[in-house]
Amino acid sequence: QVQLVESGGGLVQAGGSLRLSCAASGRTFSSYAMGWFRQAPGKEREFVARITRSGGATYYVDSVKGRFTIFRDNAKNTVYLHMNSLKPEDTAVYYCAADLSGSSRYRLETQYEYWGQGTQVTVSS
Repeated sequence: QVQLVESGGGLVQAGGSLRLSCAASGRTFSSYAMGWFRQAPGKEREFVARITRSGGATYYVDSVKGRFTIFRDNAKNTVYLHMNSLKPEDTAVYYCAADLSGSSRYRLETQYEYWGQGTQVTVSS
């Protein structure tokens, strides 16, 4: 079992920055990959970013490349999503998720076994 708790969401103006955190407990944090997904109103949940167990590799959806950075601190059992140059279209509920199987199909939410409750990010224009 893995428990995930997100924090750091809020309201920000376009062009601003936010840092989301996801604290994990349960299984050894460094043994699984982590991802961030988001769901905007009226839309399906979509992949945002992923980081491997060691943090040695990261992956992003094209729409956030160069603006968002995913990183992890295995000593603190926490993964982060630092978001710069935020746009109104980034408005969504953001979820962190744990992938214990290490699937190569990391953009699919079905590959992630555990999910946080989500944190709201609202970007005003």
